[in-house]
Amino acid sequence: MHRLQFHYTLGRDSGPARVRNPLIDLLQAVELHGSISAAARALGYSYRHVWGELKRWEDELGDGLVTWDKGQPARLTTFGHKLMWAERQAQVRLAPQIEALRSDLERAFAVAFDDRAHVLTLYASHDMALAALREHALALGPTQQAHHDTHGPLHLDIRFCGSVDAIRALNEGRCAMAGFHTLQTPAPGSLAERTYKPLLRPGQHKIIGFAQRTQGLIVARGNPLRLQGLRDVAATRARFVNRALGTGTRLLLAELMEQAALAPADIDGFARTEPSHGAVAHAVAHGSADCALGIESAARQLRLDFVPLAQESYHLVCLKSALEQPATRALRAVLSSDSWQSELAAMEGYRPQHCGEVLSLRAVLPWWQFTRRRSGSPRTATRPAATGTA
Repeated sequence: MHRLQFHYTLGRDSGPARVRNPLIDLLQAVELHGSISAAARALGYSYRHVWGELKRWEDELGDGLVTWDKGQPARLTTFGHKLMWAERQAQVRLAPQIEALRSDLERAFAVAFDDRAHVLTLYASHDMALAALREHALALGPTQQAHHDTHGPLHLDIRFCGSVDAIRALNEGRCAMAGFHTLQTPAPGSLAERTYKPLLRPGQHKIIGFAQRTQGLIVARGNPLRLQGLRDVAATRARFVNRALGTGTRLLLAELMEQAALAPADIDGFARTEPSHGAVAHAVAHGSADCALGIESAARQLRLDFVPLAQESYHLVCLKSALEQPATRALRAVLSSDSWQSELAAMEGYRPQHCGEVLSLRAVLPWWQFTRRRSGSPRTATRPAATGTA
């Protein structure tokens, strides 16, 4: 078995967190450009260097990587394609863990290089706009930072997890803020209420506005099965790939299935799970699944088709006592900026929604109703009438 070793670099360039390997870069360039000479030019290497590296890797791995016939473009062998597929699959499945590893390292270096740096730990349901926000905050120059009144660079230490785990981490003091999502108009008595309401307390927690996003079916290009909703997924026995228990998207799926009168047994692949929107989109792109529930931007990144099913609000939540902390104020300043809101609006499937505004739970989520009593009497909360059985 071949063993892996990792290294990292330090620099000012921002971008997605990736674990890179020079062999995979070589194979991608050959596949894209169709010749070793063109691949070498694209990578900035000499033909001799690329040729030598490919031969060295073939000797190391014990199998051929590239083949070509006279007058024909170079192409990857079956083994070369399998290596590419395995690396891509690992990258997309492990993206949250890779991002968390980079966050740990950057958090340490942020404090080491600048003791004015604000570090805000955020546990959140997986979201591509949050990852973009992190890079946006890091890319702000000194002039922009001064304009935002942050008094120092902002580093978002983002840990992607399920929505429920994120709010629990906030309540247990493991993070300063949590990210979760609900339908834009969450119904009283819904599964979302039964899941999130016990974890949130009006007056203790505050919402910070973030984004509206679209969730729907991620399907192959051209939508060959002509899926328009979950009933079509069940009727065609389309191969589905799910998200894990505890994630907000899994909860959304349960709500949509309840509306469509579907049971888990009706969905082929309901028990198969992947850890992120990117991972389920990757499964569809590579043909191991026909469809998945996910965000539009994940589908568009892989040039897949998308069938919108629901509009969601993505919320950031913190303790009221944290609102005036420097890191929280710095985050709100970035969220409120025109530059961030323009970037967010340009992302497919997203729109800014009260970005950076402090909102009460009761103003956003219709799950708490308070009855006014006579002066001196305590105020009591009433629970909305239950709909159906638990």
